[in-house]
Amino acid sequence: MRIVSPEEARRIAVRAQLLDGSARGVLATVRRLGVLQIDPIATVAPPQYLVLWSRLGTYDTRELDRLIWNERKLVEWDAHIWPMEELPLLRARMRRWGRTGKHLAWEKRVREFMKQNAAFRRYLLRELELNGPMLSRELEHDSPPRYAQKHRWYGSRQVPLILDILYRQGTVAIVGRRDGQRLWDLAERWYPETETVPWREAERLLEEKRFRALGVRRTTKGWEAHPDVSSDEVPERVTLLSPFDRLVYDRTRAENLFGFRYRLEMYVPKAKREYGYYVLPLLVGDQVVGRAEPRFDRKTKTLELLGAWGDTSRLDEALGGLAEWLGAERIEARN
Repeated sequence: MRIVSPEEARRIAVRAQLLDGSARGVLATVRRLGVLQIDPIATVAPPQYLVLWSRLGTYDTRELDRLIWNERKLVEWDAHIWPMEELPLLRARMRRWGRTGKHLAWEKRVREFMKQNAAFRRYLLRELELNGPMLSRELEHDSPPRYAQKHRWYGSRQVPLILDILYRQGTVAIVGRRDGQRLWDLAERWYPETETVPWREAERLLEEKRFRALGVRRTTKGWEAHPDVSSDEVPERVTLLSPFDRLVYDRTRAENLFGFRYRLEMYVPKAKREYGYYVLPLLVGDQVVGRAEPRFDRKTKTLELLGAWGDTSRLDEALGGLAEWLGAERIEARN
């Protein structure tokens, strides 16, 4: 076990996440990070794209889409983008999803829901087999699936719900987008053949990869560093981070590592927000020195700065790079 000082831990964490300027190319970066989270919130840009910009600077977002949908070197599952070589490990999770046998309440609801709607499940899979890829609205049926209560995401729209269950279980797959909507098809037609990895082994391997991607983890003895990541000084590079960036995603870890208390306040009433709706941490070298609230107006091609806090002496540099990548024609500060 390699225990390091907090100062070394910060440098290792930044280097492990390729925020030291060493990132080269979209595919290589995703492979090193291990995963990109997908989220529809695009106040600046969707996080799967913004996380890459923080490391690569200006790049073509179409490259990420091409790697997923055309070359299939990346795969989308469970609201994340993964390297395709992780598919055997993800399939172990798919096989287990909703079927752990621990009698958890949500798993019981899933099993009951699928049992009640076995006929609809057969209809849906048959339609995909004959006509896929398809949008969820193209799979509507005179006898929609039944569920005891409205889903927190899908409400009363039960077709997306049953598709989501089959997707998480590895029966269907997202195979593209049409006008921003997900295209569904049978997983067996989309995923390549892979070896079968037992669930426990898959989880062990995924945890090892996660440790390598994060660089350090907190233990009772202090900060344990991954042996393959350097603790050398980090260049004084400046960038803004997505709220979904793995450097700050674990808020407790970020506070312990950087002394930076960070919360995403999208769902906090405006009057109770400490900072703003969609605030991005400002990273300089191996220090999170401040935060800013940019917003990109796509109609006017304006990158607006709604607020800034902390040491913002290099914020203009970060905003300039962000504006260039977004194609913004101007940057304006809003009071």
